[in-house]
Amino acid sequence: MYYQVVSFSHKNCDQGMREKLAFANDEEKIEMLNLLVAFEFVHEAFIISTCNRVEIVIATRDNFSSFHAILGLMAQKSNLNFYELKTTAVRYDDEEAVHHIFSVVSSLDSLVVGESQITGQVKEAFMLSHKNKTAGKKLNRLISYAVKCAAEVRNATNISQNPISIASVAVAQAHKILGDNMVGMTGVVLGAGEMGVLAAKHLLRAKCDVVMLGRDKEKVELVAHTLGENVKADTVDNLAKYINRYRLLFSATSAKEPVVTKALIENDTVDRLWFDMAIPRDIEDMGMKKLQLFRIDDLRGISESNHAMREEQAVRAAEIVDKYKEEFYSWLRALSIEPVIKQMRQNVSQAIDTEMQRAIKKGFVPAEAEDNMRKMAEQMFKRFLHDPTQNLRKSSTQKKNANCIESVKRMFNIDTDNIDFKQYKSDHHTKGYNA
Repeated sequence: MYYQVVSFSHKNCDQGMREKLAFANDEEKIEMLNLLVAFEFVHEAFIISTCNRVEIVIATRDNFSSFHAILGLMAQKSNLNFYELKTTAVRYDDEEAVHHIFSVVSSLDSLVVGESQITGQVKEAFMLSHKNKTAGKKLNRLISYAVKCAAEVRNATNISQNPISIASVAVAQAHKILGDNMVGMTGVVLGAGEMGVLAAKHLLRAKCDVVMLGRDKEKVELVAHTLGENVKADTVDNLAKYINRYRLLFSATSAKEPVVTKALIENDTVDRLWFDMAIPRDIEDMGMKKLQLFRIDDLRGISESNHAMREEQAVRAAEIVDKYKEEFYSWLRALSIEPVIKQMRQNVSQAIDTEMQRAIKKGFVPAEAEDNMRKMAEQMFKRFLHDPTQNLRKSSTQKKNANCIESVKRMFNIDTDNIDFKQYKSDHHTKGYNA
């Protein structure tokens, strides 16, 4: 079994392509997940789809086939050319895949290094697939370890001090442009999801008032109430009124088509400062001279500056990721040998039973001597297996002996595919897993 990640992120494809590849809702993800695990070589899968990335994470027994299957399904979904996707996608196999996921969850691969949202987004992506029964223990081990890696990165470095998100960068950019004039202004936040709530919180810290708009008025009112008295709630039905009254707009909906269109504008001579934080984009291109519009990719320079400021801490964080990757594989290899050793011993016990019954039946051993003969046979085999099992445990933790376990399994005709590995984890890994 191998791990594989096929990645489309801000590092390798532009916003337009990411918009076409993005999954608009959980239903789209589930449809893709069901198609993926329908391939007999794909064991498990989950999908990360955020503003800055689409990542297909799988456990597979055939990296070549799974990579091309993913490209084919994504080409079909997005109406993009298969070969264009193949030249754009970044493929990570096995140890590289583990390292990449640990980096993603630790926010070292983010547009804004150290942003706080990605860990939760990856956990939610896995849980959606787990509930759909398209992800299980193989990917759970990976994500559990990745989350622990992210926690150590946060604790051992200050890379996440004053957590930064796309929303906070957008508000900071607005403050950079408007200066002290921003105090007392009203910012319109379109979307009451996580990104919208973050934008509202940062606007409140900048001493702005907020109008939050969403499709579900009851939900928006509840969110606004939790944010405080300086947040007003309304529905997107009144969007035109607010974007014509106020100049600041922060948009982060999950709509498939632009929500803010030029047809809504009553006066294009008014100065406006808008931030489109959504994938696909919420705001259509308008060509208005008085409009300053920032999209996600426009914030790249800010994120790179942020990365430069944190370079030393990022290096330390990368070392932690490397350490966790090695520990993960050492644990995985050690874990995989225990059921093999147990099965070897069970095979020995069955062999003793078979031969003991045959010996008694043929009169080689008197029935009254069975218990003593059995104990002697068990002790002989324990002594015989002691050194080999100790050597197996030792060699299983070493990367150069990665094929050793599979060879032993073939030699002794041992099948561990349906083994519940949780029963062995306490001997080799104290951190624990949930599935």
